[in-house]
Amino acid sequence: MNRLLLIGLLLLTHVTFADDGYRLWLKYDRLTDATVRSGYARSAQFIAVTGSSPVLTAATSELQLGLQGLLGTAVPVIASAGTRQGGIILTVGVSGADANGLNEEGYRIVKRQGNILVMGKTDVGVLYGTFALLRQLQTSQSLDNINLVSSPKVKLRMLNHWDNPNGTIERGYAGGSLWKWSELPETIDPRYKDYARANASLGINGTVVNNVNASARMLTGEYLQKVAALAGVMRPYGIKVYLSVYFAAPKTLGGLKTSDPLDPEVRKWWADKTAEIHRYIPDFGGFLVKANSEGEPGPQDYGRTHVDGANMLAAAMKPFPGVVIWRAFVYKADPKADRFKAAYEEFTPFDGQFDPKVIVQVKNGPIDFQPREPFSPLFGAMPKTPLGIEFQLTQEYLGFATHLVYEAPLFKECLESDTYAAGKGSTVAKVVDGSLHGYSQTLMAGVANTGSDRNWTGNPLAQANWYAFGRLAWDHTLTSAAIADEWINMTLTHQPQAVSHVRSMLLRSRDIYVDYNAPLGLSRPWTGVHFAPEPWQNKSPRPDWTAVYYHRADSIGLGFDRTATGSNALAQYRPEVRRQWENASTCPLPYLLWFHHVPWTKQLATGRTLWDELCTRFYTGADSVRWLQQEWTLAKPAIGPALYTDVAGRLATQQREAIWWRDAWVLYLQEFAKKSIPAPFKQPEQTLDDVKKSVDIYLLR
Repeated sequence: MNRLLLIGLLLLTHVTFADDGYRLWLKYDRLTDATVRSGYARSAQFIAVTGSSPVLTAATSELQLGLQGLLGTAVPVIASAGTRQGGIILTVGVSGADANGLNEEGYRIVKRQGNILVMGKTDVGVLYGTFALLRQLQTSQSLDNINLVSSPKVKLRMLNHWDNPNGTIERGYAGGSLWKWSELPETIDPRYKDYARANASLGINGTVVNNVNASARMLTGEYLQKVAALAGVMRPYGIKVYLSVYFAAPKTLGGLKTSDPLDPEVRKWWADKTAEIHRYIPDFGGFLVKANSEGEPGPQDYGRTHVDGANMLAAAMKPFPGVVIWRAFVYKADPKADRFKAAYEEFTPFDGQFDPKVIVQVKNGPIDFQPREPFSPLFGAMPKTPLGIEFQLTQEYLGFATHLVYEAPLFKECLESDTYAAGKGSTVAKVVDGSLHGYSQTLMAGVANTGSDRNWTGNPLAQANWYAFGRLAWDHTLTSAAIADEWINMTLTHQPQAVSHVRSMLLRSRDIYVDYNAPLGLSRPWTGVHFAPEPWQNKSPRPDWTAVYYHRADSIGLGFDRTATGSNALAQYRPEVRRQWENASTCPLPYLLWFHHVPWTKQLATGRTLWDELCTRFYTGADSVRWLQQEWTLAKPAIGPALYTDVAGRLATQQREAIWWRDAWVLYLQEFAKKSIPAPFKQPEQTLDDVKKSVDIYLLR
């Protein structure tokens, strides 16, 4: 009886600690290859640390944790290596030749005199080097002649959380907020530390804890205590905390008559508030501001400019090292305008007028995180103003946490786009990392896809987007495939065939989604249900929140004419870029409908007419989700059962919803094209009215 009870308890323990995705890519499971494990063990007989600080303590603890898990044995920490060999030495404050190629956060890992040295100019560099060393072990890389030197290419690498004080997340698809505001500051959820560890492992060094549609509540003393508690958890991992601020706070919170940025009382209020924040959080990172956008208050409410508003906050921040990040996501409700052009028109006239503490944060594309967008014309157009880039990890227009979309190819597509701002090779990446224009402040931000779900991101495979963002923020030259291989090996499996299947899924997933959702440059930032197919949506408080504003389907054709005969948005790009896109006959198909209103009968480079090509994309895209399912099934033997089942269910939902999107688009556009579905594809079984009713369900209260 006792034996049966023991077996039951062991089984229960196994279930309790089954791989549920919580550990992310920091899975330090015992290496199964005994030869590899013993080789690593010979190089990790002890840990010695030169220097002391909370950051070095965090690095040492992480190294101990990782080595014990991977090797299956505890590795002691000793005071000094002396003449001993076969250990790992963490050394801060390196100089001379060892410091070559390192900035303040960089690291060097080298095998020397029988030991592995992890070195940095600062303790945070050693922390990043420690995680890099563990990554080598997790991905079964040799340590025999290790010689790694790496420094981040971008200075500020941060997540933007759109979390609200009430515990919800705007565009959050993985549960509620990570931050338990009602319990802070007294209760510190262990999850906060694990969040910090995960970010530090990627080199992410900043987090904006609240929504850009900000609440003034975050600036009260009560909430600053809570934010300070979070900052205390993040600090040993090299992460600074930032706040999104409500521009009208001097009026709504401070009781002033105005929030005019040129009013002396308003300026004093912000200076005093900034000083107060630093009393709670001495290493406060700075402010993120969404102003005069989508109804948010801002300086234009008082006849002032973005420069007036940003520079006022920069003046308040002047005594401190933090920055002001001013979002360029602005557009007016003008039925005659092209939202594509708005940010460029509003910000380029102010180039060179922003305070040096201000960074203008620009979305990767000109509209709003679409499945595929051309790069924003602002990149390369403001050489005197630091421009940061904003990507969206949370899949607002990429199928939420249901559809598989690996975003590294999307990030790379933008970063590798050539602006020609200083001739050929002037990529967006070179704008963002400061090398093109000499920006001293550089920034890459990602709108976080984390939430309170046990696995952090809802869809376990969406963890790859968090991982990819962090790795590219550190080094934008990494390839999507290399990042995918790292993540799969660290998170899912080392089994080569399974790695190959999952890698193929990830690398093809974005193009599959685009084909059934927004092929050939269709864009779809409309309101209403938001996640559902509504190409017919034409009623909204403002025209640019409708579907018809963007696709412009009519009896002649489809697409938004942004050439000189239309909105002329193409004029915002350099001539070399314009020439790629201004001719409908030579425009690359991924951007065709972004820039041209194309006749249904026009023959494309594929040899098919626009109508036939659209149908082909919609149908093959939806059909390709079945291929994703097949690849996942082939990987099943090497994947944890709980995680496998979770993803398999989401892929089944994706397959059903891909057909939903396909049918909505095809049936709607067919009413304009007046053409039959080309062979071998068949007419959808449902009618357009059927599809509309299926969407209307989500509008019911």
